[in-house]
Amino acid sequence: MGTFYFITDKYFTDFPDDKLMTNKEYVNGKPHNRPCYYTFKDKANPIYWVIPISSQISKFQGIYNKKVSQKGICDTIVFGYVLGEKKAFLIQNMCPVTDEYINNQYLDAASGNPVSISTKLSKEIEDKAKKVLMLYKRGRTDLIFPNITIIENQLLAKIKNNN
Repeated sequence: MGTFYFITDKYFTDFPDDKLMTNKEYVNGKPHNRPCYYTFKDKANPIYWVIPISSQISKFQGIYNKKVSQKGICDTIVFGYVLGEKKAFLIQNMCPVTDEYINNQYLDAASGNPVSISTKLSKEIEDKAKKVLMLYKRGRTDLIFPNITIIENQLLAKIKNNN
């Protein structure tokens, strides 16, 4: 199942979409690697799909509740625990990346091991992300904020040109 990574600043330069959740926050003058992305491989293409996670639970719980009350369902936000803390997985902000744009893996500072989540949560996130991607590609472009079609096409063209 998926793992957690951080994305390089170059990604946001190469794909200037104001709806992407860009890298931010410095601690003691050094980048603090934020946001972190839950990452899973695309089965059809040599790309990864990355889903930012957020600790702003009350903000995204409100958005989630509003969507559920209006539509009866919300597949664009999933809640789960990462390193014992509740996080929001923002499928609505997902985007495609390639190895070139992956900066480093998210490691547990206490153990030095890669951060992971339960298989059940991974499956829920990936199932909903794949459903939302399918709907997006069928014209429901209101489900994902960044223009992932442009980014994905540019990434695939870049891969083709490099081969």
